[in-house]
Amino acid sequence: MLTKEQNELLCRVEGDVPMGGIMRRHWLPVCLSEEVVERDGTPVRARLLGQDLVAFRDTEGRLGVLGEYCLHRRASLAFGRNEECGLRCLYHGWKFDVDGNVLDMPSEAPGAAQRLGKKARAYPVREAGGFAWIWMGPKDELREFEPPAWAAEPGIQYAIVKIRTECNWAQMLEGSIDSAHSSSLHSTNMPPSEVAGSTATDTAWLRPSNDKAPRLQFEPTSYGFRYAALRKPIRNPESHQYVRTTLFIAPFTVLIPPNDRYKLAQMLVPIDDVNTMFYWIAWHPDRSKGITQQAWRRFCAAEVGVDLDNNFRKKRDLRNWYLQDRDAMKRGDWTGITGIPAQDMAMWESMGPITDRSEDHFGSSDLAVAQFRRMMVAAAKQFKEGAPAIGTSEPHIPHARLASFEGIVPQTTDWRTLTPS
Repeated sequence: MLTKEQNELLCRVEGDVPMGGIMRRHWLPVCLSEEVVERDGTPVRARLLGQDLVAFRDTEGRLGVLGEYCLHRRASLAFGRNEECGLRCLYHGWKFDVDGNVLDMPSEAPGAAQRLGKKARAYPVREAGGFAWIWMGPKDELREFEPPAWAAEPGIQYAIVKIRTECNWAQMLEGSIDSAHSSSLHSTNMPPSEVAGSTATDTAWLRPSNDKAPRLQFEPTSYGFRYAALRKPIRNPESHQYVRTTLFIAPFTVLIPPNDRYKLAQMLVPIDDVNTMFYWIAWHPDRSKGITQQAWRRFCAAEVGVDLDNNFRKKRDLRNWYLQDRDAMKRGDWTGITGIPAQDMAMWESMGPITDRSEDHFGSSDLAVAQFRRMMVAAAKQFKEGAPAIGTSEPHIPHARLASFEGIVPQTTDWRTLTPS
């Protein structure tokens, strides 16, 4: 349980608050690269940590991210003309380049841009792993960009699901690091089966265990933490254990146990205090494995134009009760809700915009969630007192070397020694 004050420290990211400050000391995904692939294409609205932004690719292919509102009279630049290496506001024609420089002020006398002596707010941008990333922290604290785990080397095939979610980032991340819930909430999509390990089909992930009460073991790390969920396997339960490890990479990334076809990561990125962008990435460095973008979005029931609108908003949401099918539940479907992400979001959004953690009653399977709360509340307090943001201190472990694990091993095996294939 958390007090109201602790819950505020954990959840709030807007303005000058500690958790928002921690987030700003990390590179943040602002949008998918596919959204801004076209030169002189339509500007893309985005919102991070309560700030409204606009992303665009200019005539020369350079990617820019500016504050959404024009320096002149604060009209939205998302309506603007993206042309001739700049974004031009429709209201009076002021034009800005990717660095925020004022290129033209047709409503003013010649030389007005030089006399103004100001720039639009522009953010450093990098592209990697299917995303455009920006730095929102102080310029003098700019950290070297590090590609994510799914883009550790060129040529890796990855697929990305993006969904806008209407609740706070922390209650979503707590779901991502909660290994126990998958045995119940996702049991229709992850049914027990006599397989050697998590086995992906086009419609399900077969799991080699029917044990719904995992034993959790935890290890803090310089990047956050990792933990193991230990279950009895269907085969050889007396001598072996089924191990699933999960990594929390502070402040918002989770490496989830893989299956035999692809590795998995989630990013729970705060749009503001009560909205979060959910990203789910599937990839594999072996070109013979992995999953295509289309197949991944279909598996997750997260296809744009089918399950989501063009702004990645869900068509199944809390307002229509996620179109839950009670007849399907009577026929054996556990939730009656289509798609693993929607099942999670039904739980997350049903808690309210920011859940009241003082009312929780934990069990032994909530170890990772309890540790996350304890770690991040402490990190917020320490940051407020002048300490570095969590995940930025030494010893630094390159993200390319971080990976989760799943598999059946002898009970004598220490899960900390296991390395993914």
